[in-house]
Amino acid sequence: MKLENTGIDNKVVDIIALNRIMGQHAFILGESWDYERVTYDYKIKSQEKNVTFYIRIQGEAIEGDVDNKTAIIKLKTPLLGKHYYPHGVEYGEDENFPKNIVERAKQLVIDVNKDLEAYLNE
Repeated sequence: MKLENTGIDNKVVDIIALNRIMGQHAFILGESWDYERVTYDYKIKSQEKNVTFYIRIQGEAIEGDVDNKTAIIKLKTPLLGKHYYPHGVEYGEDENFPKNIVERAKQLVIDVNKDLEAYLNE
């Protein structure tokens, strides 16, 4: 599901600052190698057996190179996904997400956005 109205959509930031800020909020940079895209994930454990939730924030380089850490990244709308062991993560709108998980996910992204705003306004 899309996590809308968090303020992070279309934010533009250099990758070095973005990596630092995301790390401060426990978002893990995906290890898939790409010149143009980045993915950050945050894991939320669930009481439900074999279910884990993930917040995914993706971005695309609008200039520079991700691998060389020269990229300027434009962030996309964050997603909340539900991982079903052993099948994978589902992000569909038809998934059932507990209200407390959705609220927590939105607040985590809003907190990241506050730090991005502070950095961009320095």
